[in-house]
Amino acid sequence: MTTTTELRINEPGLNQFPDFTGQDFDVFAIPGLEPRMEALIANVRPKLEAIGHIMSPYLSALCGEEMFAHVAKHARRTVHPPNDTWVAWAPNKRGYKAHPHFQFGMWGSHIFIQFALIYESDRKPLFGERWLRHLDEITQTVPNDYVWSMDHMKPEAAPHHALTRSDFEDMAKRLKTVKSSELLCGIHIQRDDPAAADGRQLGERAAEVFDTLMPLYRLAVQD
Repeated sequence: MTTTTELRINEPGLNQFPDFTGQDFDVFAIPGLEPRMEALIANVRPKLEAIGHIMSPYLSALCGEEMFAHVAKHARRTVHPPNDTWVAWAPNKRGYKAHPHFQFGMWGSHIFIQFALIYESDRKPLFGERWLRHLDEITQTVPNDYVWSMDHMKPEAAPHHALTRSDFEDMAKRLKTVKSSELLCGIHIQRDDPAAADGRQLGERAAEVFDTLMPLYRLAVQD
């Protein structure tokens, strides 16, 4: 059986993993929908498309099924420019929002690499119930420097080490009962962190995060 460590070491695409510069983060400070989208399409989207292509085989091997990359197009926006962008992976070629999935993306302040269950997924009540049953086991697998959020529209997130057992119980119960609830867990890499400008290190971090959060994904997709 191939281990995730072997997959990481032997994945040649990680050598081509793109880095992110101040110019990439500054895209989100450009005023106006059209100018910001032009800069995003020119500067950031090609990097996300490359990351989607590079990480798809790795995630497919981890998940045991083909994982398809979906780069955000922001096509429905007509007035307000996007404040973040991403590539997501899910086991569905047509879309990802209704499925438990993984994301790599960025705001103007940081890069995020995370597992996500967002508002369109119908797996949230089942995940919330299972999370409550395995609360200690799950929360102990998440490193202290990871962060949690319940709103993918906001850049802020709570550090794992600052959350209590009661906090996690409340999050799980919200997933069970609130249709619009969401859950995101992963890492943030600040724009001035040297790792953001080191493609190889970013690729290694992405592989590490996806590996670490695989128990959350499996909990969400189990029938």
